[in-house]
Amino acid sequence: MAFELPKLNYAHDALEPHLDAKTMEIHHGKHHAGYTSKLNAAVEGTDLEGESIEEILQNLDLSNGAVRNNGGGFYNHRLFWEVMSPDGGGSPSGDLAAAIDEHFGSFEKFKDAFSNAAATQFGSGWAWLCVHKDGSLEVCSTPNQDNPLMPNVSCGGTPILGLDVWEHAYYLNYQNRRPDYIEAFFNVIDWNKVGELYKSNH
Repeated sequence: MAFELPKLNYAHDALEPHLDAKTMEIHHGKHHAGYTSKLNAAVEGTDLEGESIEEILQNLDLSNGAVRNNGGGFYNHRLFWEVMSPDGGGSPSGDLAAAIDEHFGSFEKFKDAFSNAAATQFGSGWAWLCVHKDGSLEVCSTPNQDNPLMPNVSCGGTPILGLDVWEHAYYLNYQNRRPDYIEAFFNVIDWNKVGELYKSNH
């Protein structure tokens, strides 16, 4: 089965004013679509064909640039759309809230750590909240389309929240003001979805 561009669960303009419709349209319909088609081309006819994206990334030969970049781009953006919602914002609850308090001290301290990871990622990349098998949490960042599923890349664990800090994710609306974009992201995070991912990945 070839990989398919996932449909959004909301309209392009549903996350405004935090993420503008034009950026969403280009980001999903052009950038993510491009990673999807190039990933399919990179795995076609290889022993990776038929594997899930998680299997491909967890066992990745990092020297395979086509699969690394496009597989990462496919997976990373799929998570990015999933963890945002027009009804997002606020703060987590339940087990995830307790884990954040335990591992970061408070939600505000987590927010500071995550925002710092996103703001200080030099050039293009991602900020992540990851869960380890023991339920512990960790914040990290990765360059380009790398992610923590890849072997020996950053903090390991399974990403349950990711923020795209490539300029294509925010430049139309925020220009060079990445911190403003990071702050805006917290208004659209779907903490219910992040909480589900936390429960199902440890």
